[in-house]
Amino acid sequence: MYNECLAVDEKTQSDILNYLPSQEVLELLAGYFQAYSDPTRIKILSALSMSELCVNDISTLLNINQTTVSHQLKLLKNLNVVKYKRDGKVIYYSLANQNVNDIMLNGVNHVLKV
Repeated sequence: MYNECLAVDEKTQSDILNYLPSQEVLELLAGYFQAYSDPTRIKILSALSMSELCVNDISTLLNINQTTVSHQLKLLKNLNVVKYKRDGKVIYYSLANQNVNDIMLNGVNHVLKV
């Protein structure tokens, strides 16, 4: 029934199917974008786009419980969206790379239709 509706030729169909990422890459990509699916994580990422911060800084600046901040940073670290460095007993977090900030900015531009 649906095959009768295909409006693209066989070459285009083949090109599309060859272009699709593997299942493994699809799952990794979905996991990566999960990092951007929570307002608290976006708030934390926005702060980290300005400066590296410790849990206490993030908690105080954003008025978020330290336990919540730690939980969200662990998730973001596991998704390779943030990185950290230890200075004595203090752990400082920052964005993993410029791509994270670029995705955030593109998202803002998209929702604001800039």
